[in-house]
Amino acid sequence: MHPRLRAVLVEPRAPHAPARVWRDWALIAVFGPAIVLEGILRPDLPWRVGCVVIALALLSTLLWRRTQPLAMVAIAFGFTAVAPFVLPGDACRMYTSSFLVLLSYALIRWGSGRDAVIGSAFVAAKVAAAGMTGSIGGGEVVAGFAVMFAAATLGAAVRFRAAARLRELDRVKLLERERLARDLHDTVAHHVSAMAIRAQAGIAASASQPGAAVEALRVIEAEASRALAEMRAMVRVLRRDQPAELAPSPRVADIERLAGRFRAGPDVDVEIRGDLDNLPPTVGSALFRLAQESVTNARRHARHATRIEVSVAADDTSVRLRVSDDGETGAAHPPGSPGFGLMGMMERADLLGGTCEAGPNPDRGWTVTAVLPRAGVGA
Repeated sequence: MHPRLRAVLVEPRAPHAPARVWRDWALIAVFGPAIVLEGILRPDLPWRVGCVVIALALLSTLLWRRTQPLAMVAIAFGFTAVAPFVLPGDACRMYTSSFLVLLSYALIRWGSGRDAVIGSAFVAAKVAAAGMTGSIGGGEVVAGFAVMFAAATLGAAVRFRAAARLRELDRVKLLERERLARDLHDTVAHHVSAMAIRAQAGIAASASQPGAAVEALRVIEAEASRALAEMRAMVRVLRRDQPAELAPSPRVADIERLAGRFRAGPDVDVEIRGDLDNLPPTVGSALFRLAQESVTNARRHARHATRIEVSVAADDTSVRLRVSDDGETGAAHPPGSPGFGLMGMMERADLLGGTCEAGPNPDRGWTVTAVLPRAGVGA
């Protein structure tokens, strides 16, 4: 078997295929009455009632075209390929049967490689059968193949674009996990270093002060417990072989460095409330990263913004970060699926057991809200 053909046949189905959306029912609502009207108004249909009933029955295949693309193509195109040979008149000569093009698109967009090969055979057989029976002329046969090929090409393009976006999202998540791994590495290294220093001090003082060794063991035990807690947060966090960052990990207090009056762009005001003294380093670092990313996005994309407000509020169980701007909500913050930067922020918050959300304000502007547990429990 040719390698390219083998690669096509082993291609899996596209993930996250929606069962039904509102557009499916809209298509049924549009094509259903159109089929009935065509059956009433077209006097040249040889089997008027039968053509309408068959077309309406085949219209229902649109409801399963994503979840069962091969089966729907086999039913619709298989029947219409055989129909000219067994029925009194071509049941597919109705103009409203153009909805079959959507099945060809869905086959390539959502089906597996094997589904695409087998389903394409059904599509080709239908067009060829129509030409053999004289239902359509030679030019229409070529046009039919061209339309089906165009629909399949569009499906392949959309599928490739969706797959590329998924790969980019995975890359962003991986990069965010790497950054979190570096921050956690610094924290764990700090605890291990403290353990080593206390152990050395205990050994040096054990001869003259026996109680010093016991005190050193208590400190080592406490530091080891903290290090193990931080290590648990590193589970499932990936890091590729990259040079370590020598700068110390940022803390919540470093968020105040984001404030200032700038020559260009909106001003940034920072407000920190609550007890943040005993906050774990991983949570403090994550809050700084989230605030930094949010402020950067607002300064870069919020149109006509004059002010960015950053607030951090802590209570007994969690810490809440809110970054809001007063810019115009529009192309800079389009609705729909989140961008790669926001996906990275959501990934970091999720890894620490928290949440991160972003959206437009009721009047104008954009707000990012993150809530992290004080304990910094990793996912």
